[in-house]
Amino acid sequence: MKSYSESYAAAGVDITAGYRAVELMKQHIAKTMANGKTTDIGGFGGLFELDMTGITKPVLVSGTDGVGTKLKLAFLSDKHNTVGIDCVAMCVNDIICVGAKPLFFLDYIACGKNVPEKIADIVSGIAEGCVQSGCALIGGETAEMPGFYPIDEYDLAGFSVGVVDKSKVLDNSTVKEGDVIIGLPSSGVHSNGFSLVRKVFDIENADIKSPVDALGGKSILETLLTPTKIYVKPMLNLFEKVTVKAVSHITGGGFYENIPRSLPDGFGAKIDRSAIRVLPIFDLIAKTGNISERDMFNTFNMGVGMSLVVSAEEAETALASLKESGEDAYIIGEIVKSEDKVIIC
Repeated sequence: MKSYSESYAAAGVDITAGYRAVELMKQHIAKTMANGKTTDIGGFGGLFELDMTGITKPVLVSGTDGVGTKLKLAFLSDKHNTVGIDCVAMCVNDIICVGAKPLFFLDYIACGKNVPEKIADIVSGIAEGCVQSGCALIGGETAEMPGFYPIDEYDLAGFSVGVVDKSKVLDNSTVKEGDVIIGLPSSGVHSNGFSLVRKVFDIENADIKSPVDALGGKSILETLLTPTKIYVKPMLNLFEKVTVKAVSHITGGGFYENIPRSLPDGFGAKIDRSAIRVLPIFDLIAKTGNISERDMFNTFNMGVGMSLVVSAEEAETALASLKESGEDAYIIGEIVKSEDKVIIC
């Protein structure tokens, strides 16, 4: 028999809603179980059986992140089945930057009131992100916190663990002058810079639900809610084809903050501004907010969600591999000797 506390319910925490939410989310979690999970959801710990095939010296790689204030858009639209993809993407896209394959994911949802159907919607997005990245959703936590969060709001975060053979960890030591920088297109704003986006569009007061010609007839709200692209499978495939020297996940801080994290001292990324396929949403943000191009490239991905460095000799092979995986990748610049880590010209 399920437990129930009248006193706890009177304080605003409905234990039975938690049970209901778990039951509703199980169907979504089941879709992620192709890889190694050995326990049912709801236990005290999530178990994962590690397949060591082809790995001689395993190195575990972890990543954690949340969705941030993009959640405000989910609240406004009452659409909760995509932000989970963002949460997974922000973690697994980081893990792939060191050459690791994501293994499993756990989430944390904190809410003012546990509405089982809403929680299940959120988890459906998390499960979809796990399917896209080939990892298992092995557990999580839903915390009902009345008085701490508004009744209709929640926060969402999570973490993932991956594995890579030590000999295949990307360490950027072979990056040299003349190497080619390849960009992988983003799906939109992804899940960064939304405090600025919300201010620019005044989302709580302005009309952001009407179609906008500059956005191809989509509304600002719909465009901004587009989930973060997950690059795991194309990148894992690429690692088998060429020697990838460095990878950068373009998140908060844009080009100027993220690309330098993958480059050795003495080298910089010379980015061809005319090559960057800037998405319409970024043009609209810049115009509406009167934001300088320098600030745009220092805040947003500008249409490039991930960049990677390969030798000039392997650039065409890398592009072909990525396009076989469905990524319309293209060359955005080259590595130069420079104390300036990013030069956009």
